[in-house]
Amino acid sequence: MTIQLGQTAPDFVQDSTQGPIQFHSWLGEGWGILFSHPKDFTPVCTTELGAVAQLAPEWEKRNTKVLGLSVDDLKDHASWEADIAETQGSKVNFPILADTDKKVSTLYGMIHPDADPKVTVRSVFVIDPSKKVRLTLTYPPSAGRNFNEILRVLESLQLTDKQKVTTPANWQAGDDVIIAPSVSDEQAKALFPQGWKTLKPYLRLVKLS
Repeated sequence: MTIQLGQTAPDFVQDSTQGPIQFHSWLGEGWGILFSHPKDFTPVCTTELGAVAQLAPEWEKRNTKVLGLSVDDLKDHASWEADIAETQGSKVNFPILADTDKKVSTLYGMIHPDADPKVTVRSVFVIDPSKKVRLTLTYPPSAGRNFNEILRVLESLQLTDKQKVTTPANWQAGDDVIIAPSVSDEQAKALFPQGWKTLKPYLRLVKLS
């Protein structure tokens, strides 16, 4: 199954390190990030789970829950969490699904037979409060994921859902944003009384107050 942007994220019930999770109910009215790793005790993913744990205040600030996944069992997860705390200096503070039956992996298209039919690829899904998929990413085994970038995109999504703007390349919070092309100059005067810079009729930059 291929998960596409705008699609409702498939619901599921699966065991985790924090007890059984019914996904949609667990998400509640907030945002969610579901990310998979091939196996427990793999070096790149050990650093990734540590990085996600360190970002806990940032996820909370953005009303976002994170959820890991691998096809290993709860016993292995518990041992791996101890290794992560020891080597990364951060205790895992979010649940990890024990997808031993590959139920969730199959729902989300995380099994790529040409890569390895036995384990999941390293995917990321960002899901909004209406349970729609807003971002999908799949990384190669050798390159660690940049969770600061995922945080940046999450912040952009939350901003652009609230205001009629889009964010330019390499945007960071506080940078100028782009007035959405669907907004006329007349509408923009009411929405952005602080004024804006027009580089082209279709490219208008504004700093949000």
